[in-house]
Amino acid sequence: MQREGSPWQGLGVVISKELSDQLTSIRMFVVELIVVLIAIITVSFASEQVKQTTAEDPFLLLRLFTTSQDPFPSFFQFLNLLVPLIAIALGFDAVNSEHNRRTLSRILAQPIYRDALLFGKFIAGLLTISIGLVVLWLLVIGLGLIQLGVPPSLDEVARAFIFLLVTIAYAGVWLALALLFSIVFRSAATAALVTLGLWFLFTLIWSLIAPRIALSLVQSDDLSTLIFAAQSAARLSPGTLFSEASSLILDPSARTVGPVYLYLPQLQGAVLGAPLPLDQSLLIVWPQIVGLVAGSILLFVIGYIVFQRQEVRA
Repeated sequence: MQREGSPWQGLGVVISKELSDQLTSIRMFVVELIVVLIAIITVSFASEQVKQTTAEDPFLLLRLFTTSQDPFPSFFQFLNLLVPLIAIALGFDAVNSEHNRRTLSRILAQPIYRDALLFGKFIAGLLTISIGLVVLWLLVIGLGLIQLGVPPSLDEVARAFIFLLVTIAYAGVWLALALLFSIVFRSAATAALVTLGLWFLFTLIWSLIAPRIALSLVQSDDLSTLIFAAQSAARLSPGTLFSEASSLILDPSARTVGPVYLYLPQLQGAVLGAPLPLDQSLLIVWPQIVGLVAGSILLFVIGYIVFQRQEVRA
């Protein structure tokens, strides 16, 4: 049976409604408040350490994102842990809440197809996270200008902006995963527990067990082969991809991700410690960035297929 009209009819209405609900919800307000408070504390400690140890560094602004001081992690490590939680909080009940309130059949009875409904929920969630991250990014830049008293260079601002885009792509992976489980499981609690379990596995544990899994599967005596297998297994985690991409973008002196081998092509004839141009840094981490975007698309497509096949009852 051929559908009438565009499958994206009503997309703007869904995005507007979901965005309004999420930006005004108590849950989002509490999450954003916690994130901002921790970010201010983290950046404040980092700025004090930067002023004491790297006063002559030409990339002072970027050091705010990468400098850590016990017991606080660096700013980008802090985002590595908390951005998935924000995305999960926005997406774990996106669809199953409509089932439980018995409103899904009423929505689909309107001139709104499932395509527009699901895509609208995902876009609204990603826009909500993006708005929060942009505000947080501007807050860090402002604190850096106030506390360091040194205006950033154009290269620093460009690297910080690309880091913001990478963070949004990272959030998209976890939002798509949470949306997928909100489709698969009718219980919001089950969807949240499963998604949080995967977050705990891939963010906190995977880096420890991935090398052992890879070494048990790859039977080789070649050290480079074993290291490549261990790195490939670790990069199945979105957190690893985000950490590698962020650390290299925010550190102009870095020329490779993972262990440093002097025979790598990008290190031939290079002066270690010399800043790398932005385009060269992007070429090195381009596979990680593409991996994050591809992961978001793949998870959303899986959720889309499952949602299209589900039966909706009044």
